Amino acid sequence: MARANEHYLKLKAGYLFPEIGRRVRAFAATNPSAKVIRLGIGDVTRPLPPAVLSAFHDAVAELGDERTFMGYGPEQGYDFLIDALIEKAYAPLGVRLERNEIFISDGSKCDTANILDIFALDNKVAIGDPVYPVYNDTNVMIGRSGPADERGYYRGIVYLPCTEENGFFPDIRRRRSTSSTCAPRTTRRARSRRRRSSKGGSTTPSPTTR
Repeated sequence: MARANEHYLKLKAGYLFPEIGRRVRAFAATNPSAKVIRLGIGDVTRPLPPAVLSAFHDAVAELGDERTFMGYGPEQGYDFLIDALIEKAYAPLGVRLERNEIFISDGSKCDTANILDIFALDNKVAIGDPVYPVYNDTNVMIGRSGPADERGYYRGIVYLPCTEENGFFPDIRRRRSTSSTCAPRTTRRARSRRRRSSKGGSTTPSPTTR
């Protein structure tokens, strides 16, 4: 008989963003004149620019021509796309990369979950608090935590506070096997490092799963 992964039952609160959506809709319904600033999921607010539309149209047209049609792409991504990323995104920043240092995936959420398969379940995991929900939930779903307490913190996961006092960047010097940091904005990461350096803190990056 097929059995379900019981670790999923630990996620009693549900996923964060649908819950935010439900509360926002309920608030907006009872407060129709209120101007709501949405700080939940980062949805887009502007239409696609002409350059992007043109690229999409050209790609669709290529799929309709036998001479330029392409099916499944290479596992690590097309070379022309990797070359464009190296040339346009990294080279202007003074970063030199080889093709084998970049791979094209279907999204960071899948990567964040899949990379956990590399590590043994008894590894100690630390994540920032607060943090993007996928870093927390995927560790729970794979079985790397105990149940949640009344505040929503899971036993077995180390939560590193991100506050104004530490520049909203967790103290990565605490002992554990792996850690997840969620600092996608280069300026914020650099600012956090400068603040830690000015306070005498370590700036050596720890092993991270991102």
